[in-house]
Amino acid sequence: MDLVYSIQDIINLLLVAVGIGVCFLCLLQITVSDHLRKEIRRYFQVFFALILFYITSHLIRQLFDGCTVEGVRALLYSVTYIELMAAGFMSFMMSVCVLVAAKVPKEREFRLRLVLMVFLVVHVFIVTLGQVDGFIYYFDEFNHYGRANLYVLSNIAPLLMLLYDSSLLVKYRKNMSSRVRFAFWMFIVAPLGAIAVQTISYGIQFIIFATVSAAVYMFTVIIEDINETYEKQQIITTRLATELSMATDIQASQLPRLFPAFPSRDEFDLYASMTPAKEVGGDFYDFFLVDDDHIALVMADVSGKGVPAALFMMIARVLIKAHMQNGETPAQTLNSVNSQLCEGNDAHLFVTVWLAVIEISTGKGVAVNAGHEHPVLRRADGKYELVEYKHSPAVAALKRTKYKEHEFELKPGDSLFVYTDGVPEANNAKNELLGNDRMLEALNKDPDASPKQVLDNVMDGINAFVKGAEQFDDITMLCLKYKGAK
Repeated sequence: MDLVYSIQDIINLLLVAVGIGVCFLCLLQITVSDHLRKEIRRYFQVFFALILFYITSHLIRQLFDGCTVEGVRALLYSVTYIELMAAGFMSFMMSVCVLVAAKVPKEREFRLRLVLMVFLVVHVFIVTLGQVDGFIYYFDEFNHYGRANLYVLSNIAPLLMLLYDSSLLVKYRKNMSSRVRFAFWMFIVAPLGAIAVQTISYGIQFIIFATVSAAVYMFTVIIEDINETYEKQQIITTRLATELSMATDIQASQLPRLFPAFPSRDEFDLYASMTPAKEVGGDFYDFFLVDDDHIALVMADVSGKGVPAALFMMIARVLIKAHMQNGETPAQTLNSVNSQLCEGNDAHLFVTVWLAVIEISTGKGVAVNAGHEHPVLRRADGKYELVEYKHSPAVAALKRTKYKEHEFELKPGDSLFVYTDGVPEANNAKNELLGNDRMLEALNKDPDASPKQVLDNVMDGINAFVKGAEQFDDITMLCLKYKGAK
């Protein structure tokens, strides 16, 4: 039997063809869009793929309606089944989109998703049963499509989903912009309006055109809304990055950076450095003369990251220096600082500290280790080795902590190396840590080197180990070489 198309059929075919082309263009735009989140991109890809299934199956049914060639009947039943299934899944995806845009509370969202799943399962069951029993649609002996008496059952679940969407749009209207809310209403109302128009349009299928147009409009509005949100976030991100960069510069400016630090003192050589991570941290070092014959050394690491840690670091540094220059011992200093930092410490930050004071004329020193890394000592003509002893708690971790001092003595030619955990915990792409052994290996590469060269050797060892992996923590080091009184 030859296929004969009326003017209405040709118009319908053109409308469907245009809809297919528009959907393909939308899918292409979705695929190449740079700043769509992965889940949003996947959602719209599935949504427009369903619309393509819907209108393509509708197109095939129209093209072959009335064709009696062998095998066409099975094709017509298959594409009609796909068309009805796609309509239900489109309604489901639309409802999910409204649910997400409405920003429904999490505990309620889960229950509403279950309701949607029930609607979808009911739709699949009805359409599948209708495919078997023929109570939804049929094809006569000439393969002309017709709706059965219970055709309305195939629309029950999609209509329930539309009512569901309408209730969400009304109840949670304040959770979305008016533009997005209008786009959703258009997708709900446009197909219903098209059905009404079709009653007086002499067989022209406006529902395909209305569905595609409303979907494209909804997609365009949501993408514009996402783009505007993305641009605002970029502005905020740029401003925060600038502020964090300024915070890093301010933090670094608080540390002594001019070397040689004491050009008139021949009894010792000293060098320190801090290589900050991308995120502002709380590492700091310090050194200063308590009096003409005593030098204080500080190496510390504040818990946490960001601006709060940097502010806590500045306060801790100022307090430690003030108490030491007031004549207190390292233990007395940390006792006082601990009490002061515990007051109003709502963020529950703490700082690990290695604090020492060395008598320059004799090399005798007293140190307190408040939860910090073990210091490393090299005797003249020897190798760098860890000096391990029991720590006291970190500063600001516990109130009324009493810190214990540890005595040591440097001989001419001895060197002292202190650091933060960013050194042994530097990690490579395999998440392996540098560790103390590799740190000591780098220190002993040239054990008699100047303090600056010692720090350069350690940094070279870290870089060789991490091989370009991202630095997650500040790397802070200090080395003092004691030459003795002249």
